Amino acid sequence: MLVTHIGKLQENPAALCKMAAKLSGKTTKIDPPNDFEALTKAFSGFGVDEDSMVSILGKWHSEHLESFRKRTPKFFLEDERLFERWDDHHIACLTKEFLRFKDIVVQWIMHPWERDARLVHEAISKGPQAYGLLIEIACTRSSEELLGARKAYQSLFDQSIEDVASRLEGIKRKLLVALVSSYRYEGLRVNEGIARLEAMTLAIVVKNVDKKNPIEDDGIVRILTTRSKFHLKAVVKYYKKIYGKNIDEDLDTLMSLKETLQCLCNPQSYFSKVLNNAFKDDADENTKEALTRVIMTWSNVDMKEIIEEFDKQYKVPLTQKIEDVALGNYKDFLVSLIRRVA
Repeated sequence: MLVTHIGKLQENPAALCKMAAKLSGKTTKIDPPNDFEALTKAFSGFGVDEDSMVSILGKWHSEHLESFRKRTPKFFLEDERLFERWDDHHIACLTKEFLRFKDIVVQWIMHPWERDARLVHEAISKGPQAYGLLIEIACTRSSEELLGARKAYQSLFDQSIEDVASRLEGIKRKLLVALVSSYRYEGLRVNEGIARLEAMTLAIVVKNVDKKNPIEDDGIVRILTTRSKFHLKAVVKYYKKIYGKNIDEDLDTLMSLKETLQCLCNPQSYFSKVLNNAFKDDADENTKEALTRVIMTWSNVDMKEIIEEFDKQYKVPLTQKIEDVALGNYKDFLVSLIRRVA
């Protein structure tokens, strides 16, 4: 009979907590089932829910903590020595989520040149999977902003971005070196005849991708890194006019070229996609970090246009998406930065 009763208690953590409290002489008004659910959510999001952690953990007794460890196998493993221990992977993930709010505050206060320089340095350190960030920074900053980031990089790391980029491996190296080294004309003047010819040049190279990757072609690299953004928009316009379709349709297998043109010609659409990818359940850490990076970079520039494009593409306000996915102080800070420009 006693064994059966104990078994039933083990199946009911709330009853087990009450029994433990009674036996220890303690009384509690805590509702463990609700608290367990709230705490699990507080530990499981994009950022952490600091308020829930404080309110729940501050009033829990040891029996509640033990019950929580037993009920959350995705956080805790049963050790061979008969105790529940944190899963090392989850500790690492949780540490990252606790730091997310710190990172956004530090980056917000940081000078834009320093922020970009540090982002570039981190991307280079991570390797090829993060090289897209170099394209993003080189193509979406003004010539003066990119020059400022290059100055900051030299001050912070005692070397030049151009030198570091020249030592990267892979087919993207030529394009990356040229992009980070460029000082692009930013005036409104466009030579329509040259834009039309360059649209044809781009088409020829893209259609012969099986012979040579376009980002290794000197002519294409020159067009992408020296022409103004207004000129490149004209090139894209003529491409569609001549060949009857958007250039994006021909670049699905050429992501570096596609990302470069999107960042140069339609950054609002590009960043909307980057933000949406960051919200996905299966997003890796590099993809998630874009949420902080995009809002930090654009909150004082063109964030309103990105917000409008996101709403248009995904039929949901960006603030609502953040409210649904993020947690705690991290969420609140993101939302406050967006609402100040919305």
